[in-house]
Amino acid sequence: MTVETKVRARPAAVILMPSAQQRIADLMAQAPEGAIGVKLSTPKRGCSGLAYSVDYVREEARFDEKIETPGGVLYIDGASVLYLIGSTMDWVEDDFTAGFVFNNPNAKGSCGCGESFTV
Repeated sequence: MTVETKVRARPAAVILMPSAQQRIADLMAQAPEGAIGVKLSTPKRGCSGLAYSVDYVREEARFDEKIETPGGVLYIDGASVLYLIGSTMDWVEDDFTAGFVFNNPNAKGSCGCGESFTV
């Protein structure tokens, strides 16, 4: 008897809104030499414990999630994926600020300034 293994595609851990995809394209257009994409991670920082961090990345790490967009690749730090599953990532600009904005269903709370979150 032969056992057949089925592999099914899984959805991306983070859904990128069109403006976030465009911002990644803009970042990659001005990326330092050797950058292969940008990486989203959740380092321990701030009043509530975890913060969002987006930086250029020069090489793929073994357990990072890889999301290909039309303008470049977004990597999600392997240790951060569980905190981010189901999140949306957007880029918002107004007269006073510009930055990535996250709608994270896993966040149970955040600090008053919005810099960090808890899960």
